[in-house]
Amino acid sequence: MKKPSKKEQPDEISRVVVIGTSAGGLSALKELISQLYKDFPLPILVVRHISPDATGNVLLDELNRLGTVKCQHGRSGNTLKPGNLYLAQSDHHLMIGGDLKILVTKGAHENRSRPAIDPLFRSAAVAFGTGVIGILLTGYLDDGTSGMKAIKSCGGTCIVQDPEEAEYPDMPRNAMNNVDIDYCLPISEMGTLLDKLILRKLRKQKPTPEDVVIEAEIAQRVLSDLSSVNAVGDQVPFNCPGCGGVLWKIDSDSDLRFRCHTGHAYTSAALLAEQTSKIEETMWIALRMFEERKNLLTAMARGEKGVGSKSALERAQTSQVHINRIRTILKSDDTESGDDKPK
Repeated sequence: MKKPSKKEQPDEISRVVVIGTSAGGLSALKELISQLYKDFPLPILVVRHISPDATGNVLLDELNRLGTVKCQHGRSGNTLKPGNLYLAQSDHHLMIGGDLKILVTKGAHENRSRPAIDPLFRSAAVAFGTGVIGILLTGYLDDGTSGMKAIKSCGGTCIVQDPEEAEYPDMPRNAMNNVDIDYCLPISEMGTLLDKLILRKLRKQKPTPEDVVIEAEIAQRVLSDLSSVNAVGDQVPFNCPGCGGVLWKIDSDSDLRFRCHTGHAYTSAALLAEQTSKIEETMWIALRMFEERKNLLTAMARGEKGVGSKSALERAQTSQVHINRIRTILKSDDTESGDDKPK
C-alpha cells in the first residue's frame, strides 16, 4: 500500500476504519493488516468473534509480528490514535463513545456474541458519520449487516470481502443482500482501496437517523430502557432467549431484527439459532430428570410389595417411554439451527 506524503496526511482524526469478522478471521485480518504501514493515518477498531474464555493474545501477537500498525486491546477511555489498531477484548463489546474515545462494556449480547460487530459499527456511524470506513470479512450468520446499514445511512463507506473468496461467506453475503455496499473485492485489493479512500475529500456530514442513535445508546448505556425500544419497534409474541423478556421487532429494518429492553439483539437467523440451542439444552435437562425419576421409581418398586410396587414399576416404564422419545429428538440431525461454528 502506498504511503501518503506528510502533506497529504489528514491533520486531525475525522475518519476511522472499523472491521468485523468471525470464523476464518485470523488469516483474513493478517492478510488485510499486512498491506498497511506504520504511519497509517487512521485509527482502526476490530471486532472478531471470540469465545469468552479466550484472551485474544494470539491474534494480537500475529498482527504485531507483521510490523505494520501498532495492535493492542481496546481499553475504555483510550484516545483514538492514527496508526493504532484496537482489538475487542473477549466477552466485551468495543465501541466509540460520544467523546470519540474507546468504550468497552459488558453489555448484553448482540447476535449471540460479545464482542459483537453491530455495536461497534453503529457507534462508529454515530461518532464519525461520513468519515467511517466499514469492512466486513469472513464469518457465519449475519452479524455486521445491521451495523453496515447504520454506516450507510450516516453516509459512511461500506466494504465487504468478496464472498467467493471468503472462507466463510455468510457475513459478507448477507450484508450484500441487505445493504447497498460500496465495494465488494478480495482482501488482497483492500489496502490499495483504503489508500485511495483516505485521500478523498470528506463528504458533507448528514443528519444521523434517530433509530441509529437510539440503538447505539442502548448498547452504550448497559441498562434496561423500555422507552428506547418502544421508539424503534413494536412488541412481538417472542421471548428473548437471553433474559426471557419480551422482544420488539425493529421497524426500520426491511429484514427481521429484534431487541429486548435489556439490550439483547438478534437478527432472525441469530434468534432461530439461539432458540434451537435453548431447546436442545432444555431437552438434555428433561432427559436427565426423567432418567433420575425412572431410577428412583425402579428402586421404590424393588423395595415395596403389593400394589405400591406395581404402581411404581408402571410409572418407571412410562418414564422410559418419555426417555426414548427425547433421545429420538436429540439424535435427529437438525441442521436448521444455522449455529455459528467455532470462531
